[in-house]
Amino acid sequence: MKSLLSILLLTSALLLNAQVAPDKYFVKFSDKNNSPYSIDQPEEFLTQRAIDRRDRYDIEITEQDIPVNPGYLDGVAATGAQLLNATKWLNGVTIYTDDPAVLDAISELPYVEGTYKASHSRAGVKPKPFFASEYIITENYEYQIFKSGNELDYGGAYNQIEMLNGIPLHNNGYRGQGMVIAVLDAGFMNADYLEVFDTLWNNNRILGSKDFVDHSGTVYDYSSHGTSVLSTMGGYIAGELIGTAPDASYWLLRSEESINGSPENLIEEYNWVSAAEFADSVGADLINSSLGYTEFDDPEMNHTYEDLDGNTTVITRGADIAANKGILVVNSAGNSGGSLWYYVGAPADGDSVFSIGAVTPEGELAGFSSHGPTSDGRIKPNVVGQGAPAHVAFAFGGYGGGYGTSFSSPVIAGMTACLWQAHPWKTNYEIMMALQQSASLAGDPNNDMGYGIPDYNMAFTILSVNNQDKNSPGLILYPNPVNNRLYIQVQVDSVDSLYISITDETGKLVYSATYETAYAGTQIIPVDAVASFSSGIYFVEVISTGKVLTGKFIK
Repeated sequence: MKSLLSILLLTSALLLNAQVAPDKYFVKFSDKNNSPYSIDQPEEFLTQRAIDRRDRYDIEITEQDIPVNPGYLDGVAATGAQLLNATKWLNGVTIYTDDPAVLDAISELPYVEGTYKASHSRAGVKPKPFFASEYIITENYEYQIFKSGNELDYGGAYNQIEMLNGIPLHNNGYRGQGMVIAVLDAGFMNADYLEVFDTLWNNNRILGSKDFVDHSGTVYDYSSHGTSVLSTMGGYIAGELIGTAPDASYWLLRSEESINGSPENLIEEYNWVSAAEFADSVGADLINSSLGYTEFDDPEMNHTYEDLDGNTTVITRGADIAANKGILVVNSAGNSGGSLWYYVGAPADGDSVFSIGAVTPEGELAGFSSHGPTSDGRIKPNVVGQGAPAHVAFAFGGYGGGYGTSFSSPVIAGMTACLWQAHPWKTNYEIMMALQQSASLAGDPNNDMGYGIPDYNMAFTILSVNNQDKNSPGLILYPNPVNNRLYIQVQVDSVDSLYISITDETGKLVYSATYETAYAGTQIIPVDAVASFSSGIYFVEVISTGKVLTGKFIK
């Protein structure tokens, strides 16, 4: 994972030219000196749940976690500027003012280091991209619904979960209990009274909401986009729609000003970072973000393909920081696959961001799904889910098809919460890697579908058995999971005979052999017989003089 890059700074004299929206600016502070907060007392700025996440994954609390110095904020406010959102990760604050004298006064403050110059415009064609936040919904799509053998009646959402082989997790009780998902979006119109969310409200699983755009507003008065996004995860109407994480808890955070309309300004990336910081502070496990950015109303703020290197854009840096705090950031790859832009947007370019493309119900790539690679050559998207269409709830009632990576992303995010619930000691990175290993193109990933369609039941098994601490010391099995050849690496103290046996889950012996060592030290023993094994979990036993070593692997 990448650490936060140094922010590109200008002198205070350039403050007038550093708008991140009309009459809106980002003020960068020089330090966090004389702060009333201390990393020795994190409970003053992090909830216990956020502290526990850091403890669980051995993540250090640093100065980056400390809020912006409130004295600095007071000083900026005293100039007459309206404070919008502080960001501790970027150590600054977005403000509103239309008075040049206020900007001059801010530039004179001794702790104002400069501003982030939001100008990435370069010569060349600048096509209008089709963002992940732009989507089409229709009520005319007919879904094939199967119910046999399922404990839940998914209705039209069946295929998008069955495609991921996620139903076994649900049937085994992993439905997101105890997991917290922060949903960053443009608004959640009517989500406070739609029947599809009754089980969330009745069980106090809507933990709260916060508007980072209008601040005094309510997230339930803006945009139907987030409502449909939330339904793919937390919705629950038997026979109509059951989401991928119906028993998870949710924070609803508005960072995007509009969907499919104006304005589109760089400040929305700063809003997103502030919202992600909030999600971190309240202890969210995952972020779902069905948003993406490349082009803005002011061309001087535009990103280019070169900027999509995982390091450059404000929102991508913020997303990678969130991942460094232990959060699994799931983000739409984008809907630009059929346009001149073609590539993923920000923050889907992040190396620590789990970027999601879209496929049809038959598993074919959606024509609009954005492609990789990133400008530094990394494969994107990471995986794909159903989004052409996905089955969603509408903000004004009813259910139907929603087209876009806006919906494949939360389908994946919710199912990932269930997987992580089953393996809470695994890191966000380990969860991502298991899903990629389980996916349909794991052996030959590409920049159209990434690693392909993940298999959540397979990922569950991978996480269950792919632990060297589960094996005896001195015994390593690789690759794990295995396809055609297993290697058994074992440490022996002297020339000896090794008896190797492999049994399946029922205890049936499926392989045995004796291996004569020619020397003491590390032995690597290939087992080609596994090529004929059926899929499943297998147990290895290696017996030598005075020693029995055991391990397990997945085929």
